[in-house]
Amino acid sequence: MQPRLRLALFLAGIFAVTAFAAVALFAVGEQTVGSGTFQGAVRPPGIPPADFGLRDERGRLVRMADLRGRPVVVTFLYTTCKDTCPLTVDQIRGALDELGHDVPVVAVSVDPRNDTPRAARRFSLQRQMTGRMRWVLGSEPELRRLWKAYGVQPQSDREEHSASTVLLDGSGRQRVGFATSYLSPGALAHDIALLERQASPAG
Repeated sequence: MQPRLRLALFLAGIFAVTAFAAVALFAVGEQTVGSGTFQGAVRPPGIPPADFGLRDERGRLVRMADLRGRPVVVTFLYTTCKDTCPLTVDQIRGALDELGHDVPVVAVSVDPRNDTPRAARRFSLQRQMTGRMRWVLGSEPELRRLWKAYGVQPQSDREEHSASTVLLDGSGRQRVGFATSYLSPGALAHDIALLERQASPAG
């Protein structure tokens, strides 16, 4: 056999093995994601649930303990926000639509001075989330404990608030976090579904 022909066949064999290995690795990666890898940033274990009892935009009491048993989306917003907050809520709404059913969504105010019940209702209406998302409103001292529990910087004249969305599991523990710049409907829907599977008897 000609040396050039032998070299060509050898290189073709190497390329074929490399291509097969790449396909196999990609397939394994897909199975890993499908079988239990979160797409958001996994929170450190052991963060205790942050319970509270505050009013929503309609004056109803919101208690995290009442939402146990299923995943909960907790996000941090303010009603006069023109960029990150509307984007965050649109991504959450898209995730619920993609999931095919609603889960509790709690929007914690980061600007209590301006986040009045009326402003919160208007914001939810504009983002098409009336009935799908509840606000948690209150005074700065009341909300400060929640901001601290989730590591969130509130909105101020000097600093922009932490644009953060967190997924809680059925026991109320923080499991996955998304900065708004990394939040997408597909990733959030994926992680909600994963938490639901983990909570199911067959999960």
